[in-house]
Amino acid sequence: MIRYSLRCDAGHGFDSWFQNGTAFESLHAAGHIACPICGATAVAKDLMAPTVRPARNAGAMPVNQRPLSEPGTAVEAALAELKRQIEENSEYVGLNFVTEARRIHSGEAPERAIYGEAKPDEAKKLIEDGVPVAPLPFLPGRKVN
Repeated sequence: MIRYSLRCDAGHGFDSWFQNGTAFESLHAAGHIACPICGATAVAKDLMAPTVRPARNAGAMPVNQRPLSEPGTAVEAALAELKRQIEENSEYVGLNFVTEARRIHSGEAPERAIYGEAKPDEAKKLIEDGVPVAPLPFLPGRKVN
């Protein structure tokens, strides 16, 4: 797998993973790569810096894992606000999301807003079974003790 930094003709930067360089080239030539922000298919590789891991004892968090201090675009600001609202008004149930969603739906657990993690096939099964769920446009931060 290889990750490329990409940029659309509207100037939006984003990353995407590909099986290899040939896979990127064939998808690009067919027009199957689109900007996630505006949908433009005029996409090109952007300048990339290699990922360099700090020494084990450096204690610094890698740059690509540091939280953004300020959103760079209106879309990022809206997503950050959505995440804040969900975290304030919902209960994080982590990897127990599927079980807890089914318990709430069947009336075995009190009705409340929850969020957590589910595998794609588990989420699809919840939807097929009529359990009202929706994917979040961000990954929840795992809470640990």
